[in-house]
Amino acid sequence: MTNAIRIHQTGGPEVLQWESVAVGEPGTGEARVRHTAVGLNYIDTYHRSGLYKLPLPSGIGLEAAGVVEAVGPGVADIKTGDRVAYCGGPPGSYSEVRVMPADKLVKIPEGVSDRSAATLMLKGLTVQYLFRQTFPLKGGETILFHAAAGGVGLIACQWARALGVTMIGTVGSDEKAALAKANGCAHTIVYTRESFVERVKDLTGGKGVPVVYDSIGKDTFPASLDCLKPRGLFVSFGSSSGPIAAFDLGLLGQKGALFATRPSLVTYAGTRPQLLAMADEMFAMVKAGKLVSDARQTYALKDAAQAHRDLQSRKTTGATLLLP
Repeated sequence: MTNAIRIHQTGGPEVLQWESVAVGEPGTGEARVRHTAVGLNYIDTYHRSGLYKLPLPSGIGLEAAGVVEAVGPGVADIKTGDRVAYCGGPPGSYSEVRVMPADKLVKIPEGVSDRSAATLMLKGLTVQYLFRQTFPLKGGETILFHAAAGGVGLIACQWARALGVTMIGTVGSDEKAALAKANGCAHTIVYTRESFVERVKDLTGGKGVPVVYDSIGKDTFPASLDCLKPRGLFVSFGSSSGPIAAFDLGLLGQKGALFATRPSLVTYAGTRPQLLAMADEMFAMVKAGKLVSDARQTYALKDAAQAHRDLQSRKTTGATLLLP
């Protein structure tokens, strides 16, 4: 027997239950992984609350790093003893040990720690698809990125700096502004006391930006559209303040023939070759010293409920890990 966090009903952090669970041998195409670090992500709160539906009862969590204990038949490129990390796949990373589809596992390169990998898989690969695929940045652009001091945001700050992109980031406090700037954000907007639309217009000479990356949702829409140049792209990749309500598509035309997209990592990394190519680029950035990522907060895995409370009350910055 081992231990894991499970949910039997949706709701607040109190529904996260620390339980003993049985973990069997890996089947065909599977591997058993003993976790060394588990990533905390905002999407976990959506699964817990029921915003994103899971069949119940269920494990929870999508990101972790660890060591392979055993592999099942048909697994060729992962072996016992490999250090691996993953994101996506069946929820259940809030566990000491679990069985995973082996094609979701990525080997952690030498020189990259388990803790770093566990903070990068979901958040770092999210930045990879946002910056390199959804709206491919070539350098020289000015962009708006909401929640610049969050887990995804701090990686985005560093990646933008590495690409030669001027990033304007919204943050909730002066302390978070300083953190974002230290990681490469060129301009910060403290949204609690200033209009991000007006500041973006000021910083761009009234032109706006070609792309807005928005994980906030309800609270920043439709104002984010007013930050865009004509034919600009609104990228909605999360909804930490709540989902964006239905709107008339004519609004995009009224505000400058705009484009809007709702990308997801599960689609961009939908095949193993896609996943490995994205991870290779991300880890190359780490090994080159262009991305530095470790947990700014850690909690014992059994204290996941408190970690959720702190995440949702905006007490955390950057990445958070749960330690088995």
